[in-house]
Amino acid sequence: MAERDGWRCWVCDEPVDPGMSVNDPRGPSVDSRTADRKAKVAERLAHRGCNTRKGAVKVVIAWPDRLHVVEPAPLITVAGRLERKGGREMVARSPTRQDAQEAADWLVDRFSRLVPDLPVTAAVEPGGGQFLVILATGRR
Repeated sequence: MAERDGWRCWVCDEPVDPGMSVNDPRGPSVDSRTADRKAKVAERLAHRGCNTRKGAVKVVIAWPDRLHVVEPAPLITVAGRLERKGGREMVARSPTRQDAQEAADWLVDRFSRLVPDLPVTAAVEPGGGQFLVILATGRR
């Protein structure tokens, strides 16, 4: 599982040191993407600290500050909808095409680790004087 995840935490997307103690907050732990114990979700690699925080609050996958996006969608919610229904979903707006493309590229990379079995593509479309970032996947 850790090798499959590239030794990256699914919550914060930062590297996990395989040699670090499991008792250290930055050490490795096994987790799932959901707090719903009934859900059939594959186990994933997480930092112990990220895993512990996830148990206390709803997980939020942060958008990087370097991306220029307006009203970014909550990615865990988007991932759940795309897994269940497939289709397309607008996830953010950007002031320029370049900003939108940077966000789209980041999203495809991030979703490849967040939901590895879900093939996601991203598109940039003009709309209302700005550029829309849209994620899409085939119907499940």
